[in-house]
Amino acid sequence: MFAAAAPRYDLLNHLLSMNVDRLWRRRVVQALRPRPGERILDLCTGTGDLAFALSAGTGASVVGADFCLPMLRIAARKASKASPPPRWLQADALSLGFPASSFDAVTVAFGVRNFEDVPRGITEIARVLGPGGRLAVLEFSEPKGRLFGPLYRFYFHRVLPAVGNWISGSRGAYSYLPATVDGFPDPPAFGSLLEEAGLEVRSQEPLTGGIATLHLAVKPSKEPAGEAPECGSRG
Repeated sequence: MFAAAAPRYDLLNHLLSMNVDRLWRRRVVQALRPRPGERILDLCTGTGDLAFALSAGTGASVVGADFCLPMLRIAARKASKASPPPRWLQADALSLGFPASSFDAVTVAFGVRNFEDVPRGITEIARVLGPGGRLAVLEFSEPKGRLFGPLYRFYFHRVLPAVGNWISGSRGAYSYLPATVDGFPDPPAFGSLLEEAGLEVRSQEPLTGGIATLHLAVKPSKEPAGEAPECGSRG
């Protein structure tokens, strides 16, 4: 399904979000504050847009990992315009081939809801994070406003699947999207899953009226708490 959607994936991301997806990725980079020399894993990288944003001008070493090879091939073609380009790796989020504490930060944009086993995936992320490492998860959520909420649900469940399936040529890909969002834990429940994996939740920031939420967490450091890296402020 993801392979079939890959050729039109970038176009549809920008079109269906009205380009707001670019702002969301920029917010992830602002909150994570990549540092020169840091090792960052962008999991479920897709065609690599967040990986590019994390590596551009930051001096960080970024690995973009995804289980869908056609997505990674598109990312690799786009990488010819990036300096320095991320490295690409086909990988299973539930069984990453990295030693423990391999990364200073992990990001996942709109991918956690696709994990076959969400708690297992989060535990695996916690394993590859080093002490004091930061996690940024950008995921869809349900806006609660009386007017905006119903309008969003109509768009998300009726308009988006019809347009997405038509343009992508994949009958199921964009019908699958609202189904996974509906089944994903709300922010408090997802925060509990992060804590059960041994991570400390620092913030859960609603974006664009609650359409998406940026979850920031830290793996406890072996150093005194006052010396642990911070995730960055909301401002």
